[in-house]
Amino acid sequence: MVHGTFVCLLLVCGVIPNALAAVVQTQETVMAEVGGEAHLSCQLRESKEVLQVTWQKILPDKERNVASSNKNFGQTVNPGFRDKIEFEDAELQNNSITIRNVTEEDEGCYLCVFSTFPGGALTGRTCLRIFELHQPLLHVRASDSPEESVVSCSATGRPAPTVTLTVSLQHLNVSLYNTVSVNNTDGTVTVNTTAVLSGFRDDSAQVGCAVRALSGPQKEAFVMIPELKRTSVDGLHEGSGSEHRGFNIMWIIVPCVCGCVAAVVLVLLKLKMSST
Repeated sequence: MVHGTFVCLLLVCGVIPNALAAVVQTQETVMAEVGGEAHLSCQLRESKEVLQVTWQKILPDKERNVASSNKNFGQTVNPGFRDKIEFEDAELQNNSITIRNVTEEDEGCYLCVFSTFPGGALTGRTCLRIFELHQPLLHVRASDSPEESVVSCSATGRPAPTVTLTVSLQHLNVSLYNTVSVNNTDGTVTVNTTAVLSGFRDDSAQVGCAVRALSGPQKEAFVMIPELKRTSVDGLHEGSGSEHRGFNIMWIIVPCVCGCVAAVVLVLLKLKMSST
């Protein structure tokens, strides 16, 4: 009676189903970038006679077979998937497939079914999540203040990527100016982050932008801000003054030259007239 009660408690608590599920080891979630590859694998952790390993994709109304590895007939990739899926490891205890050129249609959950004798079917489940991330675009422009620069970084991805700005010099101050997200018609999201850099000390700095979608690989872009050139009003006036001084000198030199030439011409004419 005690034993029966103990088994009932295990069933209610879900311990026995979890133990059975653990017989097949899989990755709970696999992430892949659009255009890349996805690797799905499963392992039977108990020694059993396996007749076939079948990979299925879970659809809203059913499971669709995509590939199988049979003890007697070898590997088979079902029609419609032959240009998409290939076996990476076709062993009956350890089995894995690769999905090439991943697209949105490949996203979803997949079953790995071990058909054993005499134990029946043992199943593992792996869900594939797709992300898309383009290279960030990083721009730097001058600010209204001579000691500031405006940095802007934008990234497009699915889901919305995170955008992080970094600077190579610790004394530079980075103040967040604005972050805007735009939903695109293709389902991607463009995130643009703008910040103001201040605290320049006549040295160059490297500004970086790091972007990431989900927990996929990070993409980065860098740009150097050259030594600050003073563009203050005083600097402009100094330049303008130099131009004006050069302009005034020309007004003095040109009349002098013209006057000298005229005097020489008059002297020559008088000499010619006296000689005649």
